Amino acid sequence: MRSVAVIVALLLSTLLAGCGLLPANKGDETASWTAQKLYGEAKSAMDDGAYDKAIKYYEKLESRYPYGNYAEQAQLEVAYAYYKESEPASAIDACDRFIRLHPKHPNVDYAYYLKGLANFNGDLGLMGYVSDQDLSERDPKAAREAFDTFKELVTKFPKSKYAPDAILRMKYLVNSMASYDVHVAAYYLKRGAYVAAADRAQESIKTYPNAPANEEALYVMVKAYDALGLTTLRDDAERVLKKNFPHSQLLTRGLGRKGPWWKFW
Repeated sequence: MRSVAVIVALLLSTLLAGCGLLPANKGDETASWTAQKLYGEAKSAMDDGAYDKAIKYYEKLESRYPYGNYAEQAQLEVAYAYYKESEPASAIDACDRFIRLHPKHPNVDYAYYLKGLANFNGDLGLMGYVSDQDLSERDPKAAREAFDTFKELVTKFPKSKYAPDAILRMKYLVNSMASYDVHVAAYYLKRGAYVAAADRAQESIKTYPNAPANEEALYVMVKAYDALGLTTLRDDAERVLKKNFPHSQLLTRGLGRKGPWWKFW
């Protein structure tokens, strides 16, 4: 009989907990915390670099106290915590959510800027740092999204304190995307796909007419046309290369790895 009573008691406890009649936060030290307390602890965790801990506090704050200034600020600061925790996708989602919910917020320009940063740095990862990989050698999808976000920031908030840095990053991203195209063209050249190499290099010059990478694009065209026996086109490309880049050493040393110029930020 005692065994039966124990089983019945356990079943009742389970049912009551499922119905919400028993405390759901048993063992959670934050259960009785106010919104102010949760926000303060989250800020302290951020200051200590404990971003994962800060994220938990911010999310609990918004869940328990979804309205008010603390919850509103938590929605923005959790995006930065995700960014610092190297979770760019979550940071971008948090920024998008803040922008959607608070389009007139005085700090919404920061949400755009942070979203741009998350895309800008998000796809680098550990191996990129270890290998000194140039940003222009990676898939340009994130670069395009970062460019679009920075452009939206500068367009909507031209006087934002984040606008000058966003403009610098936009210029860099244009060069990066042009360099990506040239990397692809150089790969085609190396593989003997001369028509594809020349076409990709030419398209890069048309799309990004003022990019520094055009020097290498013209060189790829020279080599590709030369391999195809198209001497007139080769001579034209070489003439343009020498005119626009009179000090270019590509015709003598060829394509070579340059230093990691992208590590400006």
